[in-house]
Amino acid sequence: MNPPTMTVYGIPNCDTVKKARAWLSTQGVDYQFHDFKKQGVPAERLPQWIAALGWEKLLNRQGTTWRKLDAAVQAGVQDAASAMALMREQPSVIKRPVVEWPTGAITVGFDSARWSELRGPA
Repeated sequence: MNPPTMTVYGIPNCDTVKKARAWLSTQGVDYQFHDFKKQGVPAERLPQWIAALGWEKLLNRQGTTWRKLDAAVQAGVQDAASAMALMREQPSVIKRPVVEWPTGAITVGFDSARWSELRGPA
């Protein structure tokens, strides 16, 4: 068996992560799963995700975790540095899943059409 060529970052009980992982399994794609709850946010990866996606896209302002935050904390997130600090402290504010593809592409969220393109021929 080949080592996994991609990494999926997220939280196992997140519905979108469940859908994404189910899709990968039905496609027969080998991947490594990184659980934010158990393994934390990989500090060395976060700047790369923000560079690739933008902190605004990576920050999930629709999620329960964001809505439960104090208004002052929410207001304090105004740039990449403040967003990164919050993401390290509260991994659940990161939109999920974050996927690092074998091609070097980084995506956030689940879009089966886009994932089919990134995956390439089976």
